[in-house]
Amino acid sequence: MRDILADLESWQRDGKSIALATVVQTWGSSPRRAGAKMAFTSDGRITGSVSGGCVENAVVEAGMESLRTRQPRLLHFGVADETAWEVGLACGGSIEVFVQPLDPDIFQSVHSVLKEERSGISATVIKGPEEILGRELLLQDDGRQTGTISAEWDEQVLKLAHETLSTGSAHRVSLNEDVEIFLEPILPSPALIIVGGVHIAIALASLAKTLGYRTIMIDPRTAWGNEQRFPHVDQLITKWPQEAFEKVHLTRSSAVVMLTHDPKLDDPAVKIALSSPAFYVGALGSKKTAVKRQERLLNDGLSEAQLSHLHAPIGLDIGAQTPEEIALAIMAEVVNAHRKQNESEVKLEAGLHP
Repeated sequence: MRDILADLESWQRDGKSIALATVVQTWGSSPRRAGAKMAFTSDGRITGSVSGGCVENAVVEAGMESLRTRQPRLLHFGVADETAWEVGLACGGSIEVFVQPLDPDIFQSVHSVLKEERSGISATVIKGPEEILGRELLLQDDGRQTGTISAEWDEQVLKLAHETLSTGSAHRVSLNEDVEIFLEPILPSPALIIVGGVHIAIALASLAKTLGYRTIMIDPRTAWGNEQRFPHVDQLITKWPQEAFEKVHLTRSSAVVMLTHDPKLDDPAVKIALSSPAFYVGALGSKKTAVKRQERLLNDGLSEAQLSHLHAPIGLDIGAQTPEEIALAIMAEVVNAHRKQNESEVKLEAGLHP
């Protein structure tokens, strides 16, 4: 939804009638994963994509019919190997897409979650009786609920939504032989939390912003962590890590890097980060420094299993020497970890082992 949000906002302000198409499952090879979206209006404006190629045309035709009848539809496209490239499924396979008129109330709640960089789960009935087909329920991370499926199903759907909020993977679930829902996480933009306002951090924060990451700088030392050095970060917190991380909600979309070389700052931050869902935790320092850090943290209660997730020394080995090159090495490792996390979720959605 995030990539088409601006167009949806604009179309809503203009009073357009909008259809929303969502990929709910793929088999074989597909350039778009479950949750990918395309939207279009009754006067022919289009944004987003569900695959590429001729699938888009068929989806738009079905969506126009859905706008006319106000009835959602679940579409299935099977693709043979010889025509796969024309459709965008590189090795053949199939794709299912759910098309429905955009629900203004659900959209406004999703819009708020995305703009406030919070989490939520949307549940949509993609198969079922006409009276509930297309109904949506949104559960936000603060417990608020928008929409309803039905008195019969809400309790079960909310339980499934809570479970999905913890795993973060889009999938479809059969409630019984007649009713099926699609559960889709709404996650914050990836965030890079930097502990230590050293020279490397200036280049790292700038590079992270270029790559679309929200940036948060933590350093209680005002000579290092100040607005003059970091005017471009989204949030500057001049507190010690224990207090600073009370202001930062670490999620599966968070990467945390420690750059101070000072155990009073780095060690508490590492402990907090390794006990969180953050997809990446790294600490600057030589191999000798990393060994000493590990010994301290083991003595301080962290387990070997937790420490196995710490990237130290930090960054990919690209022979970096300057602060800018070291920042590049760190950011490359962060992006690599983020992509691997996404690949694992795609395999889980397909029922495969990561």
